[in-house]
Amino acid sequence: MLLFLIRRAATFAATLLAASLVVFAVLELLPGSPAQVMLGETATAEAIAALEARLGLDRPAPVRYASWIGGLLRGQSAVSYAYDTPTFELIAERLQVSLPLALLAMALTVVVALVLGVYAASRHNGPGDFGVMVLSQLGVAVPSFWLAILLILLFAVQWQWVSAGGFPGWSGAEASDGGLWPGLKALLLPALSLAAVQAAILTRVTRSSVLEAMREDYVRTARAKGLSRRAVLWRHVLRNAMIPVLTIMGLQFANLITGAIVVENVFVLPGIGRLVFQAINNRDLVLVRDVVMLLAAVVVAINFVVDVLYALVDPRLRVAGDA
Repeated sequence: MLLFLIRRAATFAATLLAASLVVFAVLELLPGSPAQVMLGETATAEAIAALEARLGLDRPAPVRYASWIGGLLRGQSAVSYAYDTPTFELIAERLQVSLPLALLAMALTVVVALVLGVYAASRHNGPGDFGVMVLSQLGVAVPSFWLAILLILLFAVQWQWVSAGGFPGWSGAEASDGGLWPGLKALLLPALSLAAVQAAILTRVTRSSVLEAMREDYVRTARAKGLSRRAVLWRHVLRNAMIPVLTIMGLQFANLITGAIVVENVFVLPGIGRLVFQAINNRDLVLVRDVVMLLAAVVVAINFVVDVLYALVDPRLRVAGDA
């Protein structure tokens, strides 16, 4: 197991290094100058050169890359051009919205997908299976942003159960100013709109994986020993069917954090998605670079965690990794 973890950790570090090179190189190739954008079209060449020198943009690219990576390793971030604030502070502030949103959407996705996937597999080719497959196909076909608009029209405009957008914060002097419950209410509709598509995909994967596991010999053996169909399904089949399900879950959670830009803009949530959108508009390349690197690190870290979960669920993978 130790050798397995060491190999995965080395892969994790190498992938992060490659991602940092790609992120830095792509942003370096973009045309235009951040100093020009900050000073405006009427700025003189001398003023632009002075601002570039103050921001360190006049240094060679390898020096700036080494300085950036060294700062990340020391836990130090650059200062945003547009906000005049360390990028880590801006990212940490926005993660207070994006991370709970992704966790809530992922929790809804997992609960709905596992229940419906196992239900459909246990009633293979029956009316229940057909109904779940129709619902999942509909969920895959509906875009998240369109569903978000429908949810706003229904729950915020028509029934007025929740607000149409914005985020009150996790704390406040009064309940209406913020707090746990107002914060969760503000994230509920965005989480539902994000979870719908993901749950539909995961339901189909769970159903297929469970059906494949139910054909194995150990299922017939467990049934011959007197275990009920439900006990075999939840105690034996589901665990052995979790390998492909965990793969999709890892990819989906990474997608929920990195791909919620449109939904966050629909609900006017001050999350990572809106931060990236605003940073691109402001040509704040320092902030864009750090946010993209963070999102890449999140994706790689989630894949690392999924690999470890593989080894815990299926010991054969752990033994193969140590060989």
